[in-house]
Amino acid sequence: MNQPAGPTPEPVHVWVSTTTDNPRDAAHHLLRQLANSLGHQAPLTHTPTGQPLIEGLHISLTHTTGVAAAVATHAGPVGIDAELFRDFPVAELSRRWFAPTEATNTPETFLHLWTAKEAVGKALGRGLRGNGLSRPMPPALAGGGGGKEPSAPEPIASGDGGVDERKLVAGGDGGVGGAGEAAGAVGSPRQLVAGGDRVPGEGGTLLAQVVPSEPEFAVVHVGVRPDLVLALAFPVGVTEVVLHHGTALRSTVRSRTSFPVVVRGS
Repeated sequence: MNQPAGPTPEPVHVWVSTTTDNPRDAAHHLLRQLANSLGHQAPLTHTPTGQPLIEGLHISLTHTTGVAAAVATHAGPVGIDAELFRDFPVAELSRRWFAPTEATNTPETFLHLWTAKEAVGKALGRGLRGNGLSRPMPPALAGGGGGKEPSAPEPIASGDGGVDERKLVAGGDGGVGGAGEAAGAVGSPRQLVAGGDRVPGEGGTLLAQVVPSEPEFAVVHVGVRPDLVLALAFPVGVTEVVLHHGTALRSTVRSRTSFPVVVRGS
């Protein structure tokens, strides 16, 4: 006899757009549009520490030169951070701010770690305050488990309005905390690989990773364009990320993680 299906987990919605306006203003406008699309008309306000608030919705936003991005969900606290890729000396910065195991000489690894830490800090509601830069990230983001540097996530949609489905997997076949993951394996590079790495035979699968120091959260880097490093943090248990991107949000991509989480887009 077929068992009745359980409730479908709430997706995480991400909007990313290029902009020629003030990036901060553009990010706030984008977030209000995203909230409206989910049926939330409440005003956008801020906490005394600057965290954005919309009643009834978990939200976060980020902006960098020419790019604004926002995330919203009913599933639980979320965080987002974006940085444009650039070549700059990072060895001293990583030694000063990151744990010794995360020290790196490569800008790509530095930006993967920085954006992941920012996104997780935002999901926790405290940003990088309280030694957020020393908060350990999954080992694979620093090249752990084989010593290779994380590869840049491949852009997941062309922006032509098509739909491209991909999995974002965390924790192996058994899912996070499931039979396929041994106790204590949270963040294990054996099971969880850096965003942008490809799983053999999975045809472009992107893998989310559980944050070792905050095991209620997973983090993933999603490729929108080659020069943008975009990190998302969301609750373990989320099964779908819906990504809308492009100048006029023309493209949507849905992806799954292995809780599983799908990235889907328009």
